[in-house]
Amino acid sequence: MPHMTVPVVWSDDCLLHVPGGEVWVGVHTPGTEVPQRLEAIRVALAEAGHRFVPATTHGDAPLLAVHDPELLDYLADAYNGWVAAGFPVDPGQDRVVGYLFPTPGLLAGLPLRTPTAAHARAGRFCYDTMTLVGPDTYRAARAAADAALTAVDLVCAGEPSAYAACRPPGHHVTRDAFGGSCYLNNAAIAAQALRSADHDRVAVVDIDAHHANGTQSIFYERSDVMVVSVHVDPGAGWFPHYLGFADETGRGAGEGVNLNLPLPEGTGDHGWLSALEAALEAVARFEPGAVVLSLGVDAAADDPESPLRVTAEGYRSAARRVAALGVPVVAVQEGGYHLPTLGPLVAAALDGLAG
Repeated sequence: MPHMTVPVVWSDDCLLHVPGGEVWVGVHTPGTEVPQRLEAIRVALAEAGHRFVPATTHGDAPLLAVHDPELLDYLADAYNGWVAAGFPVDPGQDRVVGYLFPTPGLLAGLPLRTPTAAHARAGRFCYDTMTLVGPDTYRAARAAADAALTAVDLVCAGEPSAYAACRPPGHHVTRDAFGGSCYLNNAAIAAQALRSADHDRVAVVDIDAHHANGTQSIFYERSDVMVVSVHVDPGAGWFPHYLGFADETGRGAGEGVNLNLPLPEGTGDHGWLSALEAALEAVARFEPGAVVLSLGVDAAADDPESPLRVTAEGYRSAARRVAALGVPVVAVQEGGYHLPTLGPLVAAALDGLAG
């Protein structure tokens, strides 16, 4: 039997985003969501024999189906506004980063306004200090969204599955705010595009180590898109801290269509796959016409961003179980930060998806 492969959607523009570090607990630290991540994935998938397909542009409409136009407008001009305000010279910060955030405690029930100052606008749209904007960040984020949409095109044309090599990742982006090293929600964009392609119901299965807070938020009140997330327990001190708990089950029409399965540190393959199996049983009952797999591989044992200790074989088995749902699968890359193992982990997942 010939080796089965998955088409890999690629755009060189995804390499253009250079975060320039992060500001974590007030300290400037090296960035982890770096271009080398995608290069490591490219090498491993090429060696595995997967076919590479260039991403095609899709315009604003699919993005505006899940994001507010104000967010896109801000991201498109954030860096230029920062430079115009002189911040690369004084105080010497060459990336856009917020310093003031319009929390409910600050606003005290008064309307949210958009500030005129560039350094204040940063906190209006970005909810953390880790997700910096550089000169080519928006171009890379648009390329990642186009990769996800091209993968949707492929499965709509008959491919059983397709993988989008998305960078930056996206599952932490809400309708109108970004963070968690994410700028546009590629998984949500793909899910909505599948809905627009006449799939009455779509499920997003997120196996990134961290909760899919942005994807959850976008679809939280909808009954046509199910979001399930298997992740490290935010209550144990892990990002996004405030969200990702088991009692978040949807609201209104979306009640019961959101499922979170937070896991303790050190869970390992057996417990992780058991949680995924429970999630997929819920997905099967939902009877989606297509699935978006948010493929973060940062739950792996060597990854610095998570303590879940999942192996490559765990990822292979997870993707195989998603494929066994028997519906088209669009996989989009989310996290994964240990460069020596990142490529083989993604390759193992695609092997499971193809098998």
